[in-house]
Amino acid sequence: MTPIHGAILAGGQARRFDGRPKGLEEVGGARVVDRLAALLADVLGTPPLLIANDPGAPAWGTGLRVVGDIRPDCGTLGGLYTAVREAPAPVVCVAWDMPFVTAGLVAALAEGLAGADVVIPASGGPRGVEPLCAGYGPACLDPMADAMDRGDFRAIAFHPQVRVCRLDLEALPAAALPPAGVDPFFNVNTPEDLREARAQWPLFASSPSSAGRTPGRRP
Repeated sequence: MTPIHGAILAGGQARRFDGRPKGLEEVGGARVVDRLAALLADVLGTPPLLIANDPGAPAWGTGLRVVGDIRPDCGTLGGLYTAVREAPAPVVCVAWDMPFVTAGLVAALAEGLAGADVVIPASGGPRGVEPLCAGYGPACLDPMADAMDRGDFRAIAFHPQVRVCRLDLEALPAAALPPAGVDPFFNVNTPEDLREARAQWPLFASSPSSAGRTPGRRP
């Protein structure tokens, strides 16, 4: 069986967060990046890669291998491309500011890669899907490069050239997802989002999907 790897994407300049590294904020007593690192390692069996362009990233103390974008200035697609090439693919990618991603969701993305090049959850987001919490196979590499070559940096720009499986969360067992009222794709973009995530954490932590853990708890 082909091993599935993990990658955490620490992209963006956090302009709405005063430039502070969002994934280093604590939710539920742990930095979001540490929780995701532990989650991906638990489900997939190996520590994930950290994709980060911040020059201070090696000092964040994550214990992960840090890689900057192979093709800079290509937005989210550049980060995904780096993960597919360096993780290496097949790889489950998760944005580092998503505190409510669950083990069940990561497992479903990984399992789906056995029959597709992209496994991407449907969502209520602007694209209708969540490319920053999705699985990518090795066949994505060249189509991603082609999209960047033509100046199309959308995270889904290469999808017409690969096999895409759209994951319907309603098809997953309830225990694989956060409790009702908690969005698995909620991301911390602003200080207000951080306050909201901390307010929702007790509900999330009490559910089977969280396994009651706060990996990476810091003093």
